[in-house]
Amino acid sequence: MSAPTRRELANAIRFLAIDAVEAAKSGHPGMPMGMADIAEVLWNDHLVHNPGNPRWSNRDRFVLSNGHGSMLLYALLHLSGYELSIDELRRFRQLHSKTAGHPEAHETPGVETTTGPLGQGIANAVGMALAEKVLAARFNRPGFDVIDHRTWVFLGDGCLMEGISHEVCSLAGTFGLGKLIAFWDDNRISIDGDTAGWFGDDTPARFEAYGWQVIRHVDGHDPVEIEQAIQTAKAETDRPTLICCRTTIGFGAPTKAGKESTHGAPLGAEEVAGTRQALGWAHAPFEIPESIYAGWRSKDLGAAEAAWQSLFDRYAKAHPELAAEYLRRLRGDLPAEFAERAQAYIEEVAAKAPVIASRKASQLTLEAFGPMLPELIGGSADLAHSNLTLWKGSRDVNAGSEHGNYIYFGVREFGMSAIANGIALHGGFVPYDATFLVFSDYARNAVRMSALIPAPVVHVYTHDSIGLGEDGPTHQPVEHLASLRYIPNNRVWRPCDAVESAVAWKSAIEHRAGPSCLVFSRQNLAHQVRTAEQIRAIEQGGYVLRDAECGAPAVILIATGSEVGLAVDAADRLSADGVAVRVVSMPCTQLFDAQPASWRNAVLPPDCRARVAIEAGVSDFWRKYVGLDGEVVGVDRFGASAPAPEVYAYLGVTTDRVVEAARTVLGTRG
Repeated sequence: MSAPTRRELANAIRFLAIDAVEAAKSGHPGMPMGMADIAEVLWNDHLVHNPGNPRWSNRDRFVLSNGHGSMLLYALLHLSGYELSIDELRRFRQLHSKTAGHPEAHETPGVETTTGPLGQGIANAVGMALAEKVLAARFNRPGFDVIDHRTWVFLGDGCLMEGISHEVCSLAGTFGLGKLIAFWDDNRISIDGDTAGWFGDDTPARFEAYGWQVIRHVDGHDPVEIEQAIQTAKAETDRPTLICCRTTIGFGAPTKAGKESTHGAPLGAEEVAGTRQALGWAHAPFEIPESIYAGWRSKDLGAAEAAWQSLFDRYAKAHPELAAEYLRRLRGDLPAEFAERAQAYIEEVAAKAPVIASRKASQLTLEAFGPMLPELIGGSADLAHSNLTLWKGSRDVNAGSEHGNYIYFGVREFGMSAIANGIALHGGFVPYDATFLVFSDYARNAVRMSALIPAPVVHVYTHDSIGLGEDGPTHQPVEHLASLRYIPNNRVWRPCDAVESAVAWKSAIEHRAGPSCLVFSRQNLAHQVRTAEQIRAIEQGGYVLRDAECGAPAVILIATGSEVGLAVDAADRLSADGVAVRVVSMPCTQLFDAQPASWRNAVLPPDCRARVAIEAGVSDFWRKYVGLDGEVVGVDRFGASAPAPEVYAYLGVTTDRVVEAARTVLGTRG
């Protein structure tokens, strides 16, 4: 029996996609049918990977940015020999299958990142390529290129229409990410039809302006042209490459090829039968001949890892400390002494009792933690001197130093956060990014993806409230804290002083199962006195900061951030009048909610219903803690432009208002 042709190997992708979408009665067959020929050449002749070890550190990364075409990736994984059975393909888009409607990194071996929201895949890929470049500069030595892999991306017209693609592709060119290669599926079709009416950009010229190598006019159905384009892309080491592939969506479908009707719906039985006849595929649904499997699995894909392992073994003998450090970072283990040294710093801060803005406390924590964490990497969206994310050990990743650890993202909040996700997914780093809290709106979908993937990224947000003052309501976040807290698996910290700020950083760095948002003030915050036990309790997310002098509390004041100071001041006044007051600081509601009921009930006794929550943001979020009979001192409108104390007074977030609210819930108003 003769070996299968390239077209037959590509048709296996097409018909697995067609059959899975038909079985699910849902999905996107058009893109897999259109990009199958490109995928076949890339995966069979160029992609360096090992289905037997999907997490091999020096594998190439493949990102399907146009993630709606997920069956293309699932077909590739199955045909290449990953642990993704034909039964899983039959269960496409079904509950608990490994073949979700869009690729999910935590569900399927071989899926590098969760994609679907268009444009974020290419952004993640930029992060992966940047991570590879920075790690290579740090660890490679002459004769030992132990970090040497490429990042490949498939993307469509929709990805390129999304604004995030402009943000990240501009950065990729600036950073000179020569091992990033993207294939543009130029089929000129989106859900609404022919894109000529809404996507008239000169895309090749756009990418050339970014500083990319652009390979134009590649026939995406001609393996020879595809091969030549890939070879040209691999030869360029200083610039990322965009390969512009002209394709036909729904390639092979007799009446629907080239039409939007193939984009997001099953072809239908009649069209499927016609496609089988047109492409000469005389096999039943989900039937792949052994000769096709043999063609896809003819190479020993494990050989690349074996050769690399031999190289790494020699590297470990020549550079044992570097090798050990590299392996530690790949495992995601923090330095052995980090927890102890970080806790010592927290206790030192508590002893110094500084009265500073929490954004400054954050910077001081970076100064303390940075030297302990060579894997720390991050940057700001053109606000470094306001976010205070620079520290003495910061080194620009674009300067060529082996110790590069700081990224100047420019004004690109969305792209920044999605790139940080890609860095986290690549491995070897603890990434952070930063902007003003109000601009988390621009980044929010990438933060959501951090939580969904999950990617352990630290999102730093400063200028956290109406305390921003003179810049006014456009820059004063009101709904943002609640919005971020409502993202599942996303920890949001709003510390009240330098001690809680340091604890928030420590917790975020140690948290590897998802992102953390650290929210810091512009204005100075008073130091709160704590016992050693209270300092340890901060990591529970909510704790008793100050309690009634004797007996059970009559009223509980719950606050975060700068408003903890208001709660303490109000407690002083109420206590002077003989009211038994408890002040609860709740810097991270998600962590508090995750504590055992015994802890939560000890902090917020169920029999004490007289409660007041205080936060300079929307009030509804706090109803779950104070109940309908409690009070919330918050801000349920946009802010105002004035010095911060005047804005607080104007909007009623004051000690007087807290005292009044406490008396109301106690029934002693007046």
